[in-house]
Amino acid sequence: DEILRSLAGPPSPPGQDPHGWRVPVDCVRANELCAAEPSCSSRYRTLRQCLAGRDRNTMLANKECQAALEVLQESPLYDCRCKRGMKKELQCLQIYWSIHLGLTEGEEFYEASPYEPVTSRLSDIFRLASIFSGMDPATNSKSNHCLDAAKACNLNDNCKRLRSGYISTCSKEISATEHCSRRKCHKALRQFFDRVPSEYTYRLLFCSCKDQACAERRRQTIVPSCSYEDKEKPNCLDLRNMCRTDHLCRSRLADFHTNCQASFQSLTSCPGDNYQACLGSYAGLIGFDMTPNYVDASTTSITISPWCSCKGSGNMEEECEKFLRDFTENPCLRNAIQAFGNGTDVNLSPKNPSPPVTLPPKTEKSPALPDDINDSNTMYDTSVITTCTSVQEHGPKLNKSKEQSLCYSETQLTTDIMPDQKTFVDQKAGGSRHWAGRILPIVPILLLKLAL
Repeated sequence: DEILRSLAGPPSPPGQDPHGWRVPVDCVRANELCAAEPSCSSRYRTLRQCLAGRDRNTMLANKECQAALEVLQESPLYDCRCKRGMKKELQCLQIYWSIHLGLTEGEEFYEASPYEPVTSRLSDIFRLASIFSGMDPATNSKSNHCLDAAKACNLNDNCKRLRSGYISTCSKEISATEHCSRRKCHKALRQFFDRVPSEYTYRLLFCSCKDQACAERRRQTIVPSCSYEDKEKPNCLDLRNMCRTDHLCRSRLADFHTNCQASFQSLTSCPGDNYQACLGSYAGLIGFDMTPNYVDASTTSITISPWCSCKGSGNMEEECEKFLRDFTENPCLRNAIQAFGNGTDVNLSPKNPSPPVTLPPKTEKSPALPDDINDSNTMYDTSVITTCTSVQEHGPKLNKSKEQSLCYSETQLTTDIMPDQKTFVDQKAGGSRHWAGRILPIVPILLLKLAL
């Protein structure tokens, strides 16, 4: 799939290349290709009629619907994806789900993202840091990074205009009982995060904080009294089901699960070790009923959650708690936010997830993978282990950090004492060679005396 995506481009006309139509394209283009083929277009119309009743079991019992599904799985529509922010994004997503809702139950816990995979990294954003005036906040521990982010936004006309627009909309009181228009607030927020470059929006959302005033400013970034909080917290599964009735919200939630779902087989706990993809998916959820935000102004831990609870879940409580933990106890999301706030990124990641490496001979003294990922100290220790593992496997190619400096401390302890030897085993081997070097010149002299 990755190879196909990398080769994706303007598809060849079906008449020239019989296989070109299988190259992944955006769903609007795939719909055009399907419409140009009578067999595909007729089957697509049939499938849409089958799905009109929204009863998948009835649809699958119909042979004509089954035949339409089988044909469309071999069409360009099956592999199509959408680009975030594309001109016809909503139309593209509607086409995507018109196919994929027929291929799945539509009630899976996780759904595949309809968006093209993100290949850029956080380092791409860090390279654009020169657009901000003044000293880099990372060099000043007393700086309010969130305030600096707001100042940087005000220096850009587009960022300033759209930020002022959503703040004004989300703060405008409608009546004595309704202090704002939640629908208009969400729309203004979506425009801001879709139209303003991420080097500005990320700094507002994920700025690092060392004091409560800074953390509260970060929490207030999206005007939570209107965009986030409500009179009562709905059940999280009800909120998810409501989100899935809207093609755009459903797509953003599926994208979040695809890019932020915790993966303990990777260096960073993120799929593909891609912090950028996770943070982009998080930002994509803002402006919907599923909008996530910081639950408090804590400076010691980062806890993210949508405005919902699992109260009243009944026999679905376990599934509800699992869904909520993907926000509140997600090491990938937390690591990604911390990485951006610290100005760090993973520049090198294994092509294939490798099993955990055992570190001799002090493995038993090293902290284990955290059972309770709410413990920030445990998380820090774990990040040291995973970073050190990567350094051992790939050499010092990662960008320098506190964690990497800790990786070198144990090996330098040996090499500083004995520069010529790396380990005590080498020391013995070196000693044997040393004595051998002194004994060998004596042997010819002894043999000469014996001959005389």
